[in-house]
Amino acid sequence: MQHRNEDSMVTAIVGANWGDEGKGKITDMLGEKSDIIVRFQGGSNAGHTIINDYGKFALHLLPSGVFYDHTTSVIGNGVALNIPYLFREIQGLIEKGVPRPKVLVSDRAQVLMPYHILFDEYEEERLGKASFGSTKSGIAPFFSDKYAKIGIQVSELFDEEVLKEKVSRICQQKNVILKHLYHKPELQEKELLETLKEYRDMVEPYVCDVSAFLRQALRDGKRILLEGQLGSLKDTDHGIYPMVTSSSTLAAYGAIGAGIPPYEIRQIVTVVKAYSSAVGAGEFVSEILDEKEAEELRKRGGDSGEYGATTGRPRRMGWFDAVASRYGCQIQGATEAALTVLDCLGYLKEIPVCVGYEIDGEVVKDFPVTARLKKAKPVYEVLPGWECDIRGIKEYSQLPENCRKYVEFIEKEIGVPITMISNGPKRSEIIYRK
Repeated sequence: MQHRNEDSMVTAIVGANWGDEGKGKITDMLGEKSDIIVRFQGGSNAGHTIINDYGKFALHLLPSGVFYDHTTSVIGNGVALNIPYLFREIQGLIEKGVPRPKVLVSDRAQVLMPYHILFDEYEEERLGKASFGSTKSGIAPFFSDKYAKIGIQVSELFDEEVLKEKVSRICQQKNVILKHLYHKPELQEKELLETLKEYRDMVEPYVCDVSAFLRQALRDGKRILLEGQLGSLKDTDHGIYPMVTSSSTLAAYGAIGAGIPPYEIRQIVTVVKAYSSAVGAGEFVSEILDEKEAEELRKRGGDSGEYGATTGRPRRMGWFDAVASRYGCQIQGATEAALTVLDCLGYLKEIPVCVGYEIDGEVVKDFPVTARLKKAKPVYEVLPGWECDIRGIKEYSQLPENCRKYVEFIEKEIGVPITMISNGPKRSEIIYRK
């Protein structure tokens, strides 16, 4: 019987909040010491922005460590696989001078279809003002089909009889909805089968039994990085339901979405933003309601302003929310935290931090369910700013005193050691803190 190699290490990189925490940069950075990087959930509905020697990239399906020639990039079974999107993303990297990445796709991943995107658009249109603020990438319809057992698994692309039978069932069900609920054109079986054959040819070079590949990698002492999409508050079960994504954004799901045993995940790096931002609808207690103030932070934020990597939508801006971030770290099981975009706050004289929620006259410190969250008002503690640019600083001790105090205040509030501080968009702009 073969056992795991004690040199092997599985690290999960996940978000503490609404997504957009800067996980891409941290994954790109830690990818240097990893052998395999796995996307384990979500789809092309959210992006990770990377800036490195090759240029600036917004990745949506490929893992953020794809730029290293020593790594293998894996699309796990938990991913909503948009095959032409993945194909274009790989080609886009090559066209920009990035060496062709080594990519593997799980034979158990399920295929996101063009009709999933259409259904997403039609439903948002039907809901009107009550819509969920979807990116219209087909994610909710995709996962609905997966759990209704009418999704198409990558392995099924290579079995024509199975595919024909499934496409027939899909058209039967979908066409009733298209005709009577949305009043839109119906699906054609022949067209769908042609599309699926094209998808099969595109994905065939990458398909493998990912779970078996990863088990062998663990026996061989390889270092594996699991990359999550979005953050704790967008998790289907533990987020601000129903304004959530349709897959689990938690590190625990990394074991399922990659196909490895849960006990292999030893390190959970939870990425926390030095302020808050969110794309789409949903409760956001520490939101900056003054649009001029929000726009000022949005303009300075991220690597080139706070705009969605997928949609280009301006993100909603807020102050650091200690209640949400502490909960986000707890639900992820964070072993350490990486604090990002700290450099963007250098223009402020004072920085409010949300330390509690007032709900029905009572101040709470535990993150509530959505129905109670709707009533929450932020309770702020104001910290002095450092009023200078900290970009280029490499040592924690060289940061201005008020900046260090801000980091230490956040660390105390979230209850997790902050081991990395990002003070700029580049891979090298990082401060390691023991």
